[in-house]
Amino acid sequence: MYDGEPFKPRVALHHLKRYILIGVLLVAAAGVLPTVEAQEISTLGGNPTLNITTGTAGSEPIPVVNTSVTLSYNKQKAVSKITVQTSCIGQRFTLKVLATGVSGGVAAPEVTLINGMPATDFIRDIATTGPKNRSATLQYTASATFSQGNSADLGNDVHTVTYTILAQ
Repeated sequence: MYDGEPFKPRVALHHLKRYILIGVLLVAAAGVLPTVEAQEISTLGGNPTLNITTGTAGSEPIPVVNTSVTLSYNKQKAVSKITVQTSCIGQRFTLKVLATGVSGGVAAPEVTLINGMPATDFIRDIATTGPKNRSATLQYTASATFSQGNSADLGNDVHTVTYTILAQ
């Protein structure tokens, strides 16, 4: 139950830029070695901090949404996808991410980021045709319950979120 005091779970995000090697196997009668091309995927907009500070009497704290980060990526030589995963030692609060305004590919449903999770599909079916540069807005939603405690007592959640582009 909300007692009027500020509730302050805090989720900080650190984006990891990763260079990915995409291998495309060309098959010919005599056989050909795979060709490999390095591509960059990056985030623009810094590392946001989401502070949950308000609630309504008798209800849980109100989730916080941040859309200040853009994911930039290039089309590949093969149909591609982007995966997402996080590292957050001692995670206490809930963090979700959703790709919106996707200019290349199809966004997956919102992904709940959990420490140690395997890489999860985030954007799929990135075509090999069309513009080279693609982007999506990252919509992060942080939420917490009173029973989870607060950052003042437990510390902040600090996530390192990794986006990876690879052949689908």
